[in-house]
Amino acid sequence: MSRNPDQASAQVEAVKEYFRRGDAGDFPAELFAPDFQFYFPKYGVGRGAAAFFELAAGMRQGVVKRAVHHVDELLVVEQGNCVVVEGTTEGTDIDEVAWHGGRSRGGRFCSVFVFGQDGRIVRMHVYLDPDYTGKHKAGFVWPSRTSEAW
Repeated sequence: MSRNPDQASAQVEAVKEYFRRGDAGDFPAELFAPDFQFYFPKYGVGRGAAAFFELAAGMRQGVVKRAVHHVDELLVVEQGNCVVVEGTTEGTDIDEVAWHGGRSRGGRFCSVFVFGQDGRIVRMHVYLDPDYTGKHKAGFVWPSRTSEAW
């Protein structure tokens, strides 16, 4: 039996719920295994909710004031117990500088979610450039590039 492409699986719905609730400031712990593994650039690998809260606190204190994922525009690939999403975010950093994925330097991401047999997320690896607003000028090593397409 084939599934209607517009009809998301429970795993895809869990991923979207994670983004929606996370953007609202709520960590949906019931979607995750207690010892889930996560990866985030500059932080590295962590395990469990306490480490994830440490990551989130650091982001709120030093990087991001507000961020929202464009959940309805995600590119979603699901294979077995794995869901990969590519998408964009928008928001402001702690200095009130705005970004909008696809329109500015920052804001594009790819995340890989792996689900356990109980349907909860056991692994979430996030791939992005955490320099959302392009402040790390030394990271832009193509000074002669005349066109910027984001």
